[in-house]
Amino acid sequence: MLAARPECAPAQPVSSVMIVDDHPLYSDALETALSLGFSECSIRKAGSLRACFDLLDEGFRPDLVMFDLKLPDVTGVSGFEKLRERVPEARVLVISSLASSELVHTLLRSGAMGFLQKDASAKTLQFAVSEIAAGRRYIPAEYANATAEECEDDLFKTTPELSILTPQQVNILKLICAGKPNKQIAYELSLAEATVKAHITALLRRLDVRNRTQAVVFVESVMARHAEPEARAFLQH
Repeated sequence: MLAARPECAPAQPVSSVMIVDDHPLYSDALETALSLGFSECSIRKAGSLRACFDLLDEGFRPDLVMFDLKLPDVTGVSGFEKLRERVPEARVLVISSLASSELVHTLLRSGAMGFLQKDASAKTLQFAVSEIAAGRRYIPAEYANATAEECEDDLFKTTPELSILTPQQVNILKLICAGKPNKQIAYELSLAEATVKAHITALLRRLDVRNRTQAVVFVESVMARHAEPEARAFLQH
């Protein structure tokens, strides 16, 4: 079963892919599956993180990196984080036999666009790449059951449009999205109403919007582009 999908963002074609995996047979299988679904795609392969960086040094700039967490020179999330530091603009689909809900959501919080198990079918791989090309994240349904609270926290921490807010501004914005008036926000956060108004003025300025309604619309648009479906629940509280 596939994870549910949020609304479509503008498509970003995948024209170049780097496969980072140290198993030649599996790497070749990934290349074949990609070639069948994306015939015009340029594909390069690396068997280690070092080899990946060598390709980048040569000038190869992938739209998408398909990254195994277990490589000869690095294992686990640290390799993914080093890759993100090197090519922060690239979309990364992690493909690994190392799998747990905690690991998958750690990767998503760190900026991964998706996670795929190594035993996934070629059809599922092609679907995942299509989702990422359309600006959506992909994770298997069994890993998509994060709580609404976890998802909303991820949204405010990982999206550049919202991560500029302070923790208190985030708290207030969540309550604004929930339809709470200033007096209720002040009560729930144990703040003076004047302080709440000051925070709202500051967060509106940071988001470059004019009023509370525009702030809610802005959050909804960011969520449509970045968040997983479960995260939408906080706007419905």
